[in-house]
Amino acid sequence: MKVVVTGGAGFIGGNLCRWLSDANEVDEVVALDNLATGFRENLDGTAATLVEGSILDPAALDECFAGADSIIHLAARPSVPRSVADPEPSHEANATGTMNVLEAARRAGGVQVVVASSSSVYGGNLTMPKSEDLACRPLSPYAASKLATESYALAWQSSYGLPTLAFRFFNVFGPLQPPRHAYSSVVPAFLAAAMEGRPLPVHGDGEQSRDFTFVDTVCEVLTIAATRGMSDPGPLNLAYGSRTNLLELIAHLERLLGQPLEVEHVAPRQGDMRHTQADNSRLVSLFPDVTPVSLEVGLERTIEWFRSRPDLLEMATSS
Repeated sequence: MKVVVTGGAGFIGGNLCRWLSDANEVDEVVALDNLATGFRENLDGTAATLVEGSILDPAALDECFAGADSIIHLAARPSVPRSVADPEPSHEANATGTMNVLEAARRAGGVQVVVASSSSVYGGNLTMPKSEDLACRPLSPYAASKLATESYALAWQSSYGLPTLAFRFFNVFGPLQPPRHAYSSVVPAFLAAAMEGRPLPVHGDGEQSRDFTFVDTVCEVLTIAATRGMSDPGPLNLAYGSRTNLLELIAHLERLLGQPLEVEHVAPRQGDMRHTQADNSRLVSLFPDVTPVSLEVGLERTIEWFRSRPDLLEMATSS
């Protein structure tokens, strides 16, 4: 089978292309990426073919999707604070781009589309844990655009019979997630600071909690979903119900790095949720054979990869 990964040269995309390359059911992997936030080297060691192009270009989509059996749509403009600073590009990439992907999948013969949404769609809904039946209350343009992403996918399923599956990702971390810009996620931002001997930047009091999910767990679920052609009429949390606050995360890193870490509290970020924790009951019912990688093991693997790439710190400093 042929699987196309939009955003395939990005953090999750590069890891996923490795998983797909190793899957017995998959004969061909195509990574479509405009390289705005992705990197060619993320596909090193995979069997994926990189096509440099944009999900805003229907011709590029048609070329990549021809003969495809599954499309995993990861391409997006990430980051809550970036969307607050500049909302229109987030809408264009995440909402309009998703509609383009769905329409191209229809033109290609009704190819299955798996889309990446986000736990940020829960926003101001304070109920814990977050079940898929909760009302969504986005707090940022990014969250609104991700709600549009999943809504379009499910609407195209209902309106046109397109097989789709919409996953809500929760704080994914792991190898290939470097601190290259001001909007870096918390794990690589903390690791970069620790390895440079700088204070770890904590937005707010550090008591905010996240359901951290190691990237290999996400890739295993996505690979199963694609190779089995799965579809579902509702969104699906892709996390396993853990809850770790940032101060606890720092304690984990201190233990794994074998050194005390200084913390610098800075202003909270606009649009950030206070807590996230997934209700994983639907995920477990659909993917009963997946055993998630623990936070501790995931952090160990991430640190090992980080130490193998000292150039990342130079990139972060110069960007």
